[in-house]
Amino acid sequence: MVSVYSLTVKEENELGTREKIVRGAERVMRERGLAKATTKEIAREAGYSEGALYKHFEGKEELFLAVLAERLPSLVALSKELPERAGRGTVQGTLEEVAGTALAFYEESVPISASVFSEPELLARHAEELRRRGVGPQRANEAVAAYLRAEQGLGRVRGDADPEAAAAMLLGACFQRTFVRHFLTEDVGPAGEEYFAEGVVQTLMGCLSPGGE
Repeated sequence: MVSVYSLTVKEENELGTREKIVRGAERVMRERGLAKATTKEIAREAGYSEGALYKHFEGKEELFLAVLAERLPSLVALSKELPERAGRGTVQGTLEEVAGTALAFYEESVPISASVFSEPELLARHAEELRRRGVGPQRANEAVAAYLRAEQGLGRVRGDADPEAAAAMLLGACFQRTFVRHFLTEDVGPAGEEYFAEGVVQTLMGCLSPGGE
């Protein structure tokens, strides 16, 4: 990794420009949704020309991925490190952290991304960008499943448990919770989300714990 102290002034300015563009994209996408946000609006919000934006990003799809990874709650970062956390702490505690992070991430990302389904061409471009980069919402499921398989190897999760199904139940519950809340415009607050995360994981542990039935 290159130290920030070794960067030239030009490189530091370029890093600053990129950060401002990502922040501008976040603001515009929150206000207008992914489908209606345009690169021209994002560049104007960031204080740059559209040409400057394209020096850093290929288009709106790449910008959206940057917003998800850099500006929203860190489900992406947690997913990357999760398989290496097997054997540390408790399984229940780790899954509660996953659930809490997923709820926070979906809370921010669902309103931004929901409109993508209204435009088939945009959805197709976004899906292609995900495939090209080897990323996507399925990666969180894969990371949780990999973590649970590692814990199975350590004897901390039942050997007959299905890691893929458990991951889908955990993250699916969090996503559905967020979707319904936004659809019904309900506000439960942080305490309500924490209670929900604990309840989902406690229920799931009945099927995952070696002593569970």
